[in-house]
Amino acid sequence: MKYGFFDDDKKEYVIERPDTPGSWSNYLGSTNYGAIITNNAGGYSFYKSAAQGRFMRLRFNSIPTDQPGRYIYIHDMGSKDYWSASWQPVGKGLDEYKSQCRHGSAYTTISSQYSGIETETTYFVPLGRDLECWLVKVTNTGDKRRKLQAFTYVEYACNWNAADDLDNLQYTQYISKMEVVDGIIDHGSNVNLPEMPENFEEKDQGRHTFMAIVGAEVSGYDTDREAFIGPYRTYADPIAVENGKCSNSLASGGNPCGSLQFDIELEAGESKEVAVLMGVGKAESAGKRAVGEFSDISKLHEEFDRLRRHWHGRLANLTVQTPDAEVDSMLNMWSPFNSLMTYSWSRAASLVYSGARDGLGYRDTVQDMLGVMHNIPEEVGGRLELMITGQASTGGAMPVVKPFAHDPGSEKAPQESEYRSDDCLWLFNTVPAYVKEVGDISFYQKILPYADKGEDTVLGHLRRAIEFNLERSGAHGLPCGLFADWNDCLQLGQKGESAFVAFQLRFALKTYIEICELFDLGDEIQWAREHLDELDGNLRKHVLDGQWFLRAYRQDGLKFGSKENEEGSIFLNPQAWAVISGHASAEQAREAMDAVNEQLATPYGVMLCAPPFVNSDLNVVRATLFNPGMKENCSIFNHTQGWAVIAEAMLGRGDRAFEYYKAYLPAAYNDRAEIRQIEPYVYCQSTIGKYSEHFGASRLPWLSGAATWAYYAATQYILGIQPDYDGLIIDPCIPSGWGGFCVVRNFRDATYRIEVKNPDHVNKGVKQITVDGRVIEGNMVPAFEEGSEHSVEVIMG
Repeated sequence: MKYGFFDDDKKEYVIERPDTPGSWSNYLGSTNYGAIITNNAGGYSFYKSAAQGRFMRLRFNSIPTDQPGRYIYIHDMGSKDYWSASWQPVGKGLDEYKSQCRHGSAYTTISSQYSGIETETTYFVPLGRDLECWLVKVTNTGDKRRKLQAFTYVEYACNWNAADDLDNLQYTQYISKMEVVDGIIDHGSNVNLPEMPENFEEKDQGRHTFMAIVGAEVSGYDTDREAFIGPYRTYADPIAVENGKCSNSLASGGNPCGSLQFDIELEAGESKEVAVLMGVGKAESAGKRAVGEFSDISKLHEEFDRLRRHWHGRLANLTVQTPDAEVDSMLNMWSPFNSLMTYSWSRAASLVYSGARDGLGYRDTVQDMLGVMHNIPEEVGGRLELMITGQASTGGAMPVVKPFAHDPGSEKAPQESEYRSDDCLWLFNTVPAYVKEVGDISFYQKILPYADKGEDTVLGHLRRAIEFNLERSGAHGLPCGLFADWNDCLQLGQKGESAFVAFQLRFALKTYIEICELFDLGDEIQWAREHLDELDGNLRKHVLDGQWFLRAYRQDGLKFGSKENEEGSIFLNPQAWAVISGHASAEQAREAMDAVNEQLATPYGVMLCAPPFVNSDLNVVRATLFNPGMKENCSIFNHTQGWAVIAEAMLGRGDRAFEYYKAYLPAAYNDRAEIRQIEPYVYCQSTIGKYSEHFGASRLPWLSGAATWAYYAATQYILGIQPDYDGLIIDPCIPSGWGGFCVVRNFRDATYRIEVKNPDHVNKGVKQITVDGRVIEGNMVPAFEEGSEHSVEVIMG
C-alpha cells in the first residue's frame, strides 16, 4: 500500500493519505531550538534538550502516538461546523476531507481541503532563532462569502523537565502561571523563582515561552486546558471550538495551554495569510520583539526561503545519479538528512525516545559523525573534539556527554563497572575519516584534555583507547566486554571477552600504525605491530569456530555464537568485522560471510543472530527478555546492516552487497508501506525478524546508527568514493546489472564530477581513471585547489 511519493526536485516526501500506519514525522530547528512534527501536526518543541527543555507536552506511547501537537482549528460561523487544518485531531471523514503533507529539510507543509476552504500551513524554525513559525494561508474556494473563526492550540508543559511534568503531578500542577500581554500569550513556569540561564540543568527556575499572531487581530484566548477542551472531551471536539468562542481563561496552576482566537472573513476566491509565532522568552520582551520584527509576513517568507537554501546547501556536497531511482531519492536527500538529524539529537528526541537518553551517547555519537562528515566538516570537527574530551584518562569514555553541561578536565570519571568496551574504539573510524576529509594531519597533534584530568594529543588519546582495552583483556587474550560491548544483552561479566571488540581493537591497531607512519614514529609502529600480531594469534586460536567466528566468551568460559550453541549459534557482528578489520584471510572471509548469507539473511535484511534465545538463562543472555525476532533476539538490527554491506563490498561481491543494501532501504518499501509501517524515507533501529509473526515490521525510526552506516556503506563502498589523505580513492563495488553511475562530490572545496562506466558489467575493479582528459596511475584522484572543478571518468573492468 502506498501513502506518498518522493518529490526529488523539491527534496520532499509527499504524503497524500493522512491515515498512515503510524505517525510519520519530521524534524524542525537546530540543537538550540528543536521540534518534531508529524504528518498530522502532532509532536512537540524543546529548548536545548528534549528531557530538560521540553516546554510542549507529548504523551508517549498513546494512540495516536503524536498527540497533542501544533493545531489550528477552524469554525464556520454560518454552518457551525468545525475541523482542523491537519486531518487530526478532529479527523473528518476522508471521503470529504483531503489532506497533503510535504516533509522537507527542516520544514513541513500541511494542506487541507474541506467544505470549500483550503488551508496551507508551513511549519519551520527560522535560522538562528529560538522560535518557530506556523505560516498559515486560508483560501475560500467557493462562490460565497465565508466567516470563519480560527483557534491555535498547543498544550504546554508545567515544568520544562519532562519527567517532572508527566510524573510529579503533586508538584508540577501548581507551578504554571499564564498571562496575556497585548494579545501575546506568556507561558510561565516557576515564575516565583529566579531565572538561571547559566544553569540549564536546574529544573526549578523561572522560565517563559510566548505565542503570538501576526496578520490578524486576536479576538479571544484560552490558556487553561480544561477551559478550552471542556470536561469529558478530547482534542477532537474542544468546547471552545464547538462554541466558536474562547473564554479568555488564565491558568494558574493546573494544565496550561496556548489558544489564540482570530477571525477570518473571505470573499469568494479570496486568500488571507497569518502567522503564529511561538518561542522562548517572555511575552513582554521576546514576544513583542518577534511580533515587531515579523509584522510584515513577507519577512517570514524570506526566512523560509533562506532556511531551504541553507539546508539544501548542507546536502549538496555529494549528489548521485544511479540506475536505481529509490537509491537516488535516499542518497540525494533523505539518507544525509536522516544522518544530520541523528548527528544532532543522538538518541534523545523522537516520538519514541522520550528524553531518558539525555545528551550525546558516546559510542553512538562518535559513529554518527561518519554520515555527515562531508557535508559539515567544520561542525564535525568541533563535535569530535567535544567527544574526545569525553574520554577519561583511563582511556575509557563517559557513557554520555552533555554539550550544555560538559566541563573537560573536571568531570567525574566513570566507575570501572560503568565502562563500555567499545566506546573509544569508534574513534578509529571517525578521527581518520575527519582528517582525510579536511586534509589536516596536524589534527593528530592537537592537544585536548581528558574528561577528568590531564591532557594529551589526539594521537595520544587514540593510544590511550587502545591501552584501555589491552589492559582489560581476559583469559584468551581478548578484550573484556565490561558493562557492554555494543550488544547490551550479552552478559559477559567484567572478565568475559568480546570477539567483536577484539576485531575492533585489531582495526584500531592497524589504523594506529597507518597514522604513525604519517609521522615516521618507529617506536609507536613497533609497539602497535607487536600487539596486533599477538591479537591475531589469539583470534586464530580462540575465535575461529569452523566456518565462522565466535561472538564472545563469558568469564566462566561459556561460548557465544558457536556451532556448539543451540541458541544464538551465529552472530553477524564478528563475521563482518573479521573482514572489516583485515584479520580474516580471503578464504575465511568468504566462508564467514557465506554463513551469514545462509543463516541470517532474509528478504528484509540480515538478522543480528540466530536461532533465537528461548530457553537460555536470563543471567547468561538478556536477549531472552525479548520475543523471538525482536530487538537483540534475532531481529534485523539495522545498525549492523551497513557492516554486512561493507564486508561484501570488500570481498568484491557487489550483487550481494547491493542485495543487502536494498533489503533495508526505506524507499524500497514506499509501495508496500504496510509491511514496514514506519516512514519510508528514514532508517530505523530494528526490523522484526523471521521468527516473529510480525516479520518485516520496523520500529524506532529516525535516530539510529543505521542512518549513518547505510549512507557510509552506500557512498564509500558501493559507489566507492573514499576520501584519503592525499585525495579521493575511487573503488566501486556495484551490482553487475549497472552500466555505471555519476557522482558530484565536493571535496576540500573543489568539485569532482565523476562518471563511472561499467561496460563489462563487473562487480568490482577499476581499469582506468581519466582526470580532466589525462589518464592517471592507480585509483586515487589527487586533491585539487579550492574552487576548482574537475571531470573524472572511471572505467571499470
